[in-house]
Order: sequence, then C-alpha cells, then structure tokens
Amino acid sequence: MATPKFFVSKQSFHSELKKRINDYFQQTGKSTAGNTNLWVKAAILVSAYIFVYIHLVFFTPDNVWALLECALLGILTAAIGFNIMHDGAHGSFSNSPMLNKVAALTLGVLGGSHFMWNVKHNIIHHAYTNIDGIDDDIDAKPFLRMASTQKRYKMHKYQHLYFWFFYSFLYIYWIFFADYRKYFSKKIGETPLKKMKTLDHFYFWFYKALAYSLFFVLPMLMVGVVPVIIGFLVNALVAGFILSIVFQLAHTVEHTQFPVADSTTGNFSDEWAIHQLKTTANFATKNPVISWFVGGLNFQIEHHLFPKISHVHYPRISKIIKQACQEYGIVYVEYPLMVNAVASHVAFLRDMGRK
Repeated sequence: MATPKFFVSKQSFHSELKKRINDYFQQTGKSTAGNTNLWVKAAILVSAYIFVYIHLVFFTPDNVWALLECALLGILTAAIGFNIMHDGAHGSFSNSPMLNKVAALTLGVLGGSHFMWNVKHNIIHHAYTNIDGIDDDIDAKPFLRMASTQKRYKMHKYQHLYFWFFYSFLYIYWIFFADYRKYFSKKIGETPLKKMKTLDHFYFWFYKALAYSLFFVLPMLMVGVVPVIIGFLVNALVAGFILSIVFQLAHTVEHTQFPVADSTTGNFSDEWAIHQLKTTANFATKNPVISWFVGGLNFQIEHHLFPKISHVHYPRISKIIKQACQEYGIVYVEYPLMVNAVASHVAFLRDMGRK
C-alpha cells in the first residue's frame, strides 16, 4: 500500500503545542533529556538485574527461590526496556549521544535488535500509529484481531480470554523469530527495511550471540540444561506479558481509533498531532509506582506527541497538552486507573472478536 500523508496546516494544533512546550522548557531552564532521577533509577535497575543474574547462575539457589528470581529477572527486563532502552532509543535518556546509544543498546544485551526496533517503533509506529497494514504493533494475525479492517476468524470470538497466553510469548517471539524475519525479508510488515550498513549487520549478529551466550551457554555450563530452559521460560514469559500489556493499553482500547485513509486521495483529513491523540490513550497517570516502573509509558499521549522528551517530564507537560486539547475541543483519552485500561482493552478485544 502507498504510504498515506496527513493534513498539513501552517496554523496547526501541533505548532501551537510545540510552542507551548518549548516555552515551558525555556522558562524553567530544564533540559528535555533525562535527569538525575532517571539515571539513579537506571543504576538501580541495571544493578538489580546483574545481582539477580549472578546469584542465579553462580550461586544456584533452591528451586522455588530460583523460579522467583527468574520471574524477578523478567520484571527487571521489562523495566530496563521501559526506562533505559526506550528513552535511549528516542535520544532522550541524556544530552550525550554516546549515553543515549549505550542506553539503547541494552536491548541488544537482552536479546533484541536495536536496528529493527528503531525502524519498527521510532519510524513506523510513531509516524503511523494504529494504521492497519503499516503499524506492525497491531499486527498479531492470525491469532489476534486488533482492528476492524483485519480478517476475522472464528477463534477471535474468544481472544479476550486467551490473549494473555500470546502476550506472554512476545519476548520469545521477538528475540528468536521476529528480528530474523525482518532481517532476512528486509521488511517490517509490508514496509521495506532501510538498507543496513556493514556495522548494522555486525551489531545484529554480535548482540544475538552475546545474549544467547548470557541466557544459555554460560548458565548451562554452571547449572545444567533443564534448569536453564525452565528458568529462561519463566523469565521470558513474565517479561513478555508485561511488555505486551503496557504497550497495548496505550493504543488498543475502546476509546482509541484506527483511522483509514481516504479511498480517493489515500491520505488523512487529520493533521499528525490530532491523529496521535485519536489513536493513543493514557492510564494511571496519578499512580507514582506505575509511572516509575513503566518509564512514563502510561503518559503515552505525551510520549507520542513529543518522543524526544524524556519521560521524567511527562507529568508536567501533560497539563499543558490537556489544557490545549480542551481549548481546541480535542478528546484527550485517559483512564484513571490501570484496571480501567485493562478492562477497556479486554472489552476492545471482545468487540473485535465478535464484529
């Protein structure tokens, strides 16, 4: 399909938003990048991950305790992805390009490909959110139907009951299959992959080899094959479910939209910023624990409108964006509690399975 375009206006809502956000940072003298709070959190998460890994591999705790630590490792994997890798990949972890690169490459140590993530998430998902056929994040065919334009199968009638099973396998699918499918097919969904340089190829295979060595080779030498396989499954399933549910709550809920381009022009009548507000939702923004753990991804509206601003600033700039939406008569989708967002996501899956 041809890549659609968004409506462009000189006096756009997006221009006004950017002006107000820029004014805020100029008046406060704050940097748009991360601050000490983020770096302390990053140190805590990375240190905790290393500590648990070393204890599991080199000190071999009892079975029950080992399984609990494997689950904790999965939680830490998700937290590192949310807080460190995600900001780093968007260039907002620090004002230092080098530190941003290091933060982004934590994905490689955890088994993923930074190159593939950058194209899939930063370029495609952020530009064409919830557009079926382009946004790979809503492509879970044939197991899940994430948009009304996708083909419906009989099993989708029950997808609101079995979704958790497939969500749990996201991490495993990601690092063992999806990255390779993109690499060898040279496309993400139907979107051609940008040409990889020699260094990109090297990093792809280097980090895969490093991650597999850390996940399997070294642990198997220390504790054996079966315990490592069981432990990795616990780790990966926990990480997969957390990563999946947090990202899905941001876009696939009852009140978000899945715009379709005009059949004649192939373009959209909305400007890009309004498209983001129609396709994105916030949740539990008043909960400091959730905000801390998910790296501000519960402020998904702020992130999609200003992806190069670190998540530590989202609580403050959300007030500016919400005020602008009220003035312009634009709906700002927000669920007060995470349980509300989960319930809405389940209802959305039920609707997609039955319509």
